Amino acid sequence: MPIIGNSTYRPPLWLQGGHLQTIHPVLLRKSGRVTGRSERLELDDGDFLDLEWQGDAGERLVIISHGLEGSSRAKYVQGMAAAAVRRSWDVLAWSFRGCGGEINRLPSFYHSGKTEDLELVIRHALSTHPAKRISLIGFSLGGNLTLKYVGERGTGIHPEIDTAVAFSVPCELACSSRKLTELQNRVYMERFLKSLREKVVAKQQLFPGLIDAKGVERIRTFAEFDDRFTAPLHGFQDAEDYWTRSSCRRVLSGIAIPSLLVNAANDPILGSECYPHAEARDNDLFHFEVPSGGGHVGFGADAEYWSETHAMDFISDHAPSSP
Repeated sequence: MPIIGNSTYRPPLWLQGGHLQTIHPVLLRKSGRVTGRSERLELDDGDFLDLEWQGDAGERLVIISHGLEGSSRAKYVQGMAAAAVRRSWDVLAWSFRGCGGEINRLPSFYHSGKTEDLELVIRHALSTHPAKRISLIGFSLGGNLTLKYVGERGTGIHPEIDTAVAFSVPCELACSSRKLTELQNRVYMERFLKSLREKVVAKQQLFPGLIDAKGVERIRTFAEFDDRFTAPLHGFQDAEDYWTRSSCRRVLSGIAIPSLLVNAANDPILGSECYPHAEARDNDLFHFEVPSGGGHVGFGADAEYWSETHAMDFISDHAPSSP
């Protein structure tokens, strides 16, 4: 029963409350760019993914997936990359379709359950990098993607992938979407939707006969946005169908490598169904930790955040002793 009951995370006295712990890293954290080599991965469907690397010859590689409307250059991604590099591990951080600074080429873009794109990144890494061991790390939406990928593949996962870590994951997307409609969370909702609305307008200019952005400025919830755009563009019936089929919680029982999920108890974006205690009790390889603090993708104020140290420690402690 790998439920970690006594988390070691303790926020500093001056950084209290889920909202402050969420906002502080976004506004005040200083993080340089660690992944210095850029690569564009051209895809068979005519689209592309933007990748960023640090190191190209190590036996240990960490693949990092960002959150909703983030990118490979997000502070939390680069912070985790720096922690890995300090331990002499190579890093591959990737941007979801349309998140690398340039709109992608297809009408569709990315979504919470699009694990096939993570598979493309992993296959590319396996074909171009000599790593014998690969760890997957994801944040928020990228954490859902990471755990869904690991759970879906089960014992058939690439043998080089030996561990996975995820932070602040909306394991049940419907629950998290409802949570974001609460008055105190509107600032987060609006920040996400502002960026998504801009992308839809850009998509309409590329595909005027297929995408209609009229009235998009009036969309105020994920239910409205996903019903109108995410679901039809990616083959789902509606928002509820998209949320159900894309939530990682339904496949956590299939996880077959040591994996860690850390969701703070005071995360303002996660509802009660995003805390999969039962799944952790039933799967000896799925570790679940609920620190009392941390907010959403917070977990720190030091030069190396607790989440970064914790992820590296988990990977080191649970990776096989030999390739």
